[in-house]
Amino acid sequence: MSDRPDYDFCASHDFYGHSACPGCGEKILFRHVLDVLGPETVIVAPAGCAAVTDGVFPHSLSPVPYLHVAFGATASAAAGVRAGLDMSGRENVTVMAWAGDGATFDIGMGALSAIAERNENVLYVCYDNEAYMNTGMQRSSATPPGCWTTTTPASRLKSEPKKDIDAIMAAHRIPYVATASPAFLDDLKAKVERAKAIRGLRFMHLFSPCPPGWKSDPADSIAIARLAVESNVFPLYEVYEGERLRLTCQSSSVPVADYLKLQGRFKYMSEREAEDMQRAVERSYAALKLRHEKSKVCL
Repeated sequence: MSDRPDYDFCASHDFYGHSACPGCGEKILFRHVLDVLGPETVIVAPAGCAAVTDGVFPHSLSPVPYLHVAFGATASAAAGVRAGLDMSGRENVTVMAWAGDGATFDIGMGALSAIAERNENVLYVCYDNEAYMNTGMQRSSATPPGCWTTTTPASRLKSEPKKDIDAIMAAHRIPYVATASPAFLDDLKAKVERAKAIRGLRFMHLFSPCPPGWKSDPADSIAIARLAVESNVFPLYEVYEGERLRLTCQSSSVPVADYLKLQGRFKYMSEREAEDMQRAVERSYAALKLRHEKSKVCL
């Protein structure tokens, strides 16, 4: 990677384009994450939106090696790539697993837990669009309550809360866990820089708007991502060694309703369900804020 401060790794390469939908959060995130990681990177990605939109054969939008693996094998394949690189003396190469919420929260959870327990030297990144979007918008355990999907239609919207994947990963006491958003790029890039410099398993959870699945205007993707943070639906923070938690963007106290109204997937949500979501978000954020304050005392 060039030493020039204005060097843009991704922009310096010729791309053939991708086949993602307009307004896709994953492609925005991918570009900026990879720009920070640079050319000494290997990507391991399972079946999902990222895999099928990487470019039309024989072209790829990625300027670095991109290994396609089975849905549930992301974490174990990434650990294998890491072992092979280490044996060949390529310890300076970053191995990044790049997976959606279906492959992370659900199908690949066992393998992810295993590499966390072993503290494998891998950067695992989950781009979270809150459903199985590539296969027809089915619910995942990342889907929020009150949300329409093809498997939670208007007559029976999802009632279960979204899985707290970040708390689960932090409970493994891995070196670094962080959330990030395409609406706050400076925060995103700073966290990728920190993750790149740390050895051991690093887990990053990225908010990834999906216009087709969320029934939103492609032009609103960044606005939705910003409202998710400002309403505390998706707070931005980082956790070190499973203990010290630092909020990296303070709340703006925007009502959750402002976030919901830009997305057709929530149009069947009742007023009571919306109020319940507001209360749940407030409780969750209050707990994060308390941990943030306690962590400052401990430093």
